[in-house]
Amino acid sequence: MKWSEISILTTNEAVEPISNILHEAGASGVVIEDPLELVKEREDQFGEIYQLNPDDYPEEGVIVKAYLPVNSFLGETVDEIKEAINNLIIYNIDIGLNKVSISEVNEEEWATAWKKYYNPVKISEKFTIVPTWEEYTPVNTDELIIELDPGMAFGTGTHPTTVMCIQALERTVRPGDRVVDVGTGSGVLSIAAAKLGAGKVEAMDLDDVAVQVAKLNLKLNKVHDVATISQNNLLDGVAEGADIVVANILAEVILRFADDAGKIVKSGGHFITSGIIQQKKEVVKDAMINAGFEIEEIMTMEDWVAIIGKKK
Repeated sequence: MKWSEISILTTNEAVEPISNILHEAGASGVVIEDPLELVKEREDQFGEIYQLNPDDYPEEGVIVKAYLPVNSFLGETVDEIKEAINNLIIYNIDIGLNKVSISEVNEEEWATAWKKYYNPVKISEKFTIVPTWEEYTPVNTDELIIELDPGMAFGTGTHPTTVMCIQALERTVRPGDRVVDVGTGSGVLSIAAAKLGAGKVEAMDLDDVAVQVAKLNLKLNKVHDVATISQNNLLDGVAEGADIVVANILAEVILRFADDAGKIVKSGGHFITSGIIQQKKEVVKDAMINAGFEIEEIMTMEDWVAIIGKKK
């Protein structure tokens, strides 16, 4: 199958409305090439993305890209996109140079093009996330490496919510601990817990595809003897006696099983939650307190929150 790449050179102000126009036109996602990324100061004190190439970014403005299937309606769709972008001027949105270009991309190229944006990232005092296709030499002898091949459906392990969860695990995991990872996705948190010395890690996800991806990543990182993965709905059927329950999912989902976490986590154990936007911080914190946890720490990164609760 062939795809058409539509590329729009515009301004930072117009990125969100143009992204919305592209989504409504049938694009499942967008790529934003903003030269400010080259000089951006990261909040994370442990490192930044390596090897960003200035040649991948425009000299001025911002490029927004999306991919549409090549079919008989493509010309009409592109014309509608151009018209919708031009109409943004009515709302006093600066669309800049508004240069629109179209190019054809083979599916094989499109499916792997994202890899150039995914490089080794040091995300905490101990951990560096490394894509499987990259060669990387540890900087320190005590550096821990997590290898991931996330595919196009799951996270790369570098999202702020994941980073905060891994940093929280560094502070709480003790040798031999039993850790339960709810909504594991790519399995990155389970891998981190195992590499930190947990004795048993139980990863679970309701999505069967996530289960298969996590299973591969556990084997790739040689922790499958410690960490297991199963298809499960939240904490249903999970036995009591966990030292740590970690969940990097939506706040609304955390609220549904906070009480179960309170029953499962041992006295003195921890409940680590993330995937929480600032507006939901208080309601999640209150639910954790009501479930028997004392709030030990609230972490923030960009617009995201992670909370570490300790069982009374």
